[in-house]
Amino acid sequence: MQEILVLYYSHRGSVRALAEQIALGIHQVPGAGARVRTVPRVSTVCEAVEDDIPADGPPYVEAADLEQCAGLALGSPTRFGNMAAPMKYFLDGLAGAWVGGVLAGKPACVFTSSGGLHGGQESTLLTMMVPLLHHGMLLMGLPYTEPALAHTRSGGTPYGATHVAGIDGAPLLSTEEITLARAQGRRLAEVALRLGRNA
Repeated sequence: MQEILVLYYSHRGSVRALAEQIALGIHQVPGAGARVRTVPRVSTVCEAVEDDIPADGPPYVEAADLEQCAGLALGSPTRFGNMAAPMKYFLDGLAGAWVGGVLAGKPACVFTSSGGLHGGQESTLLTMMVPLLHHGMLLMGLPYTEPALAHTRSGGTPYGATHVAGIDGAPLLSTEEITLARAQGRRLAEVALRLGRNA
């Protein structure tokens, strides 16, 4: 069984909803499974810390999750066209994994959610890719062979699965957003399995 790490930060539930659909797509591929993890919030008060175990949802990511994964799906909400601070803070702390080449050669994809269609989804996805390139990961997008990509009036980009939450931040995904998130999960799992067989 090849485990794919689905790692995300979600403030109001939209990115978590995408992560769950990507995980479902991964589970649709025989021989692949999803390991869903999150990162803690970052406090503006230096002394404040989060509990070691989240109140709900998946556990916080650990170094072993990165070492053991066959691939990575990375998700964050948009923050002015960039990833949210908790995800950036986590990625900034991966110098040891970078030096050790823990993620080198593994496939990866990214996903995001924003309040509106022009909330910076594509720039967020692109900036999330940059640290993954530094780690030597093999980046994948969503090809236009996925029919929902050409027909969506909500989220979805060739750079990765997305959700348009609206002004109220609703985590209710559209049919196209669900279809594309699951397709992204399947694609990531299929490539991870192929790479694993050729290693």
